[in-house]
Amino acid sequence: MSKCEQCIVREFSSLKALSKNELVHLSDCKTSRTIKKGEVIFEEGENVNGIYCIKDGVCKLTKLSPNGKDHIVKLVTKGELLGQRSMISEEPVNLSAVALEDMEVCFIPKSEVMSFFDKNNQFSMNVMKTICGDLKEADDHMVNLAQKTVKERLAETLLYLHDTFGKNEDNSLKVQLSRDELASMIGTATESCIRLLSDFKKLGLIELTGKKILLKDINKLKKMAE
Repeated sequence: MSKCEQCIVREFSSLKALSKNELVHLSDCKTSRTIKKGEVIFEEGENVNGIYCIKDGVCKLTKLSPNGKDHIVKLVTKGELLGQRSMISEEPVNLSAVALEDMEVCFIPKSEVMSFFDKNNQFSMNVMKTICGDLKEADDHMVNLAQKTVKERLAETLLYLHDTFGKNEDNSLKVQLSRDELASMIGTATESCIRLLSDFKKLGLIELTGKKILLKDINKLKKMAE
């Protein structure tokens, strides 16, 4: 089990405001676990009672719609924390978190985090800034769904996956989403997403090999996403 004060994750999250002594204390009370691809970290409506710190891997945050389909709200990667909003609001989580690949996470109990919240003003400010940032992202996403065409949203999402998560050695997108998951992210039916991907391929914008997607003309995709 790695020590919190030596973990690179703290540099990219609210934890960067904690002192060395606070990080040492955190190491003593956290629990670490490996989560396999497809495994649920927590489910919508669950009382988490703490936060998850992502050390490695990517997960999707989903919301169950009235028709019973999961809608992907956000993808979360290493260096980020899960469960901050529900911990502050003292409510069950309103999203589910599912691993898209094998992950390494640490769980920090609510009682420990809240003790830092009370004593360390910069830490509490960092947490609030993160929650505000999530709200801004949600607002932007809602506007995109309302104002952009499905084609524009697909181009934007492919660029987001490329810029945020990077590429494999064969230049395909590192995060591999199923056609259902990709359709969920852009707010359309799976059939429409498959048809659009085929159109993008014919236009020479992307290359498809099974689940793998390779971006061939990033400049044209950027113009399409505007």
